[in-house]
This record gives sequence, C-alpha cells and structure tokens, in this order.
Amino acid sequence: MADLALENVSKIFKDRRGSVAAVDKLDLAVDDRQLVVLVGPSGCGKTTTLRLVAGLETPTTGTIRIGGRDVTHAAPKDRDIAMVFQTYALYPHMTVYENMAFGLKMRRVPKNEIRTRVCESAGLLGLDHLLDRKPAALSGGECQRVALGRAIVRNPQLFLFDEPLSNLDPGLRAKMRTEIKSLQQRLGATMLYVTHDQEEAMTLGQKLVIMNKGAIQQQGAPLEVYNRPANRFVAGFIGTPPMNFMAARLERDGDAITCNTRAGRMLLPSDVREAVRTHVDREVVMGIRPAHLQVEPAGRRTQGGTARVEDNLTHINATVTLLEPLGDVVYVHLSTAGGESLIARTSSDVSICPGDSAVVTPDLSKAHLFASDGGRRIN
Repeated sequence: MADLALENVSKIFKDRRGSVAAVDKLDLAVDDRQLVVLVGPSGCGKTTTLRLVAGLETPTTGTIRIGGRDVTHAAPKDRDIAMVFQTYALYPHMTVYENMAFGLKMRRVPKNEIRTRVCESAGLLGLDHLLDRKPAALSGGECQRVALGRAIVRNPQLFLFDEPLSNLDPGLRAKMRTEIKSLQQRLGATMLYVTHDQEEAMTLGQKLVIMNKGAIQQQGAPLEVYNRPANRFVAGFIGTPPMNFMAARLERDGDAITCNTRAGRMLLPSDVREAVRTHVDREVVMGIRPAHLQVEPAGRRTQGGTARVEDNLTHINATVTLLEPLGDVVYVHLSTAGGESLIARTSSDVSICPGDSAVVTPDLSKAHLFASDGGRRIN
C-alpha cells in the first residue's frame, strides 16, 4: 500500500458561459493504510477529485502523488490503483470468477496465480459458492462484493470508491459498510471513499474531508468534526437531524453574557462565555444539535438539577408541530413564539402530541456560535 497526496490541485471546466472551478486549490493527504472519506452535497467536487486521482481527469494546476511518485499526468493503468464504482460495472456474460480474473488476464498474470488470487479474494468476501454464477443471478449486495473482489485481486497501492453503496437498500447498505470497514482493517489498505451520505461517512472514515463548492471546509476525525465544526456549513451538513440554527445577538449582563434570539434570552455558561467575549454586541448565529434540546410539556417543572423554567434565561417556549417516531427515539418538530423552527431528539417515552405547548431546555454548554458574516465558528 501507499500514501496519497494532492498538492494545490485545481480542476477548471470551461464552456461558452465561462469557467467553473470544480476543484479549487485542494490540499489533501491520505496516510498509508488509512481510510479517508470525501463527503459533501452533490456538485461539491468530491467525485471530480476522485477522478483526478484515478487519472480520468487531468488537473488544471497542482500535483498528485501516490506512494511519493508524481502521477499527475500518468495514465490510469500506470497508477497502480483499483476503483469501485456506483454501478458495479460487471460484465453480464462472464461468471463471477471471470469478472474477478479479467483485469489480471489483461495484465498477462499466470493462470495459477490468477486462480490463487481470485479464490483468496472470494473466500475473504464470502463468494466461494458463487464463482460459477453470472451477475444476473446475483443480488445487489453480491454484485457489489464481486466488484470489491475484482479490485482486491489487483493488490493495488490505492483503492478508490465512488459512492459504491448508493444503489443498495438501507439495510444492505449498513451491512456493506461494515464489510468494507472490516475489509480495510484486514487488508491494511489505503482507501479514498466518496459519498454524499454523512451517516456513511461518519461510520466508515478514519478521517473525514468535508467539501463544498470545490473546496475543503474541514478535515479531521469523525467525532472531532461532529463536536467542533469549523463553520456553519459543516455544522449543518454533519449530523442527523441537522443542527438547529437561530439568529442571535451577544450582549453583556453584568459579568455574564447572554445570547438573545427571537426564541428567547439565554445565559451562556462560563466556558462558552470566555470564548466569545470579543463578539459581545455583535450579531451571531447560535447552533445546537437536536440531541442537546430537552423537551417537556409546558407547566411541568424540570427536576434533577436542570435549570429552572421560570428564570427565562435557559428555556424556550414552543409549540409542537410534528412528531417523527423512530422506535426508541422521537424527532420533535417545534415552532417557537418568535417564529423559529427547531427539531429536538428525545426519548419515545416523553408524552407529548402535535399542538401541545412545550418547554425546550437547551444544553448551552454544547451550543455552537458562528460569525454571521461567513459562518466561521467563534467558540
């Protein structure tokens, strides 16, 4: 295996209407034996980045290195990579064995070695009993495993995955995520994986690279990105349901600092307060995740050390507009008196119905504050 490095890589497409930077001055490092996930909305540049690494596109500027070797202008066949596509790309007239062996035959690998490699990969992926079948006789998950097997037999320096699970149903997708992660650990493989599914990215990646408009917004370990998003875009993209945002203004109240929103006036805890002192008397955006909102029917006093409802500094009055039950949890959609829309993630044993008045208590120690001009995180 080998590492991957992209240095100041850009890809500009031109048409009659002008130029579009699909990838803009991108710097990215994938360490040897690391699984890195590129994630972002459609059109953010992640697939173009993968195609640049694969040699299917040529960068307008910048350098691409695989295992320290400059492959910026090398042909795809000379890069020692294997790519797994969204649409399996299996030959329908060939058996599983023949599909997995095809690339090796084209490289004139001896027949005995081909059989050894194919049988080893088939055993690794649980395909031993399917080697004589053709793709039409396979399920979607089995076809995807064959596509994986065809990549594995190559024993490449680098694996590239272009949204390989997007055609599978949710249950099979979750199973295949587990298989790919386990496979990466067993092979000690270097992998660059592209997806628009942030849940897939969080569960698979050792490092996440969040992209938007051709540029990297943040990169880091999944929990680091989730807990400390660099800007409002990352905060809103990572997490299900997405983070709640409220326009706010920071104001001083004696030694304290309050965050004033249309939903209410909230007293910031001391650890958050120290980080935002330079933004007092400025407009900001407050973000808080659904899991950090406690919802109770109006009139019920909170217990166990939770902040009091009546102090008007730590609670929000709201009306329940919609419930989304998901078994052991419920997503509660709320509308505040000031017209803000919120989503809370709560336990299914909370007794509340659409139309009910509710008291929402945010855990302000988990609040995120972003600059109103550009969305940079300020705490």
